[in-house]
Amino acid sequence: MSRIVFFVCAILAAPLSFADDISGLWKHADDPGWIEIRLDEGKGTVVRNDKFPERVGREIVRELQADESKDNLWRGQVYAEKLGEYKDAEISLSEPDLMQFKVKVGFISRTVEWVRVDAVPVTPAN
Repeated sequence: MSRIVFFVCAILAAPLSFADDISGLWKHADDPGWIEIRLDEGKGTVVRNDKFPERVGREIVRELQADESKDNLWRGQVYAEKLGEYKDAEISLSEPDLMQFKVKVGFISRTVEWVRVDAVPVTPAN
């Protein structure tokens, strides 16, 4: 009986353990691009981009660290393609499988959403 209770508790707690870690594979919510976040290395790298294949291997996130004052919040620098430079960013999980990059430049801010995936697809996405 205690094994069953332990198993049920482990299953119920599993989503919570994912909620405090952004490591893994993520797909851009709107575009055919995938990144891999490695929190232990403090970076995120493009692993596939069907629109811009030359961006594969680019470090899109650097200096990534957990914000000690808030749960599910990280700070780092995100590469702003249009500006050609890294900008300070706030990265959060509003849900365990939904990551948001929020970048402010002056009075303007932009939020980009990424969805957690188990693997990068082998065939190009449409």
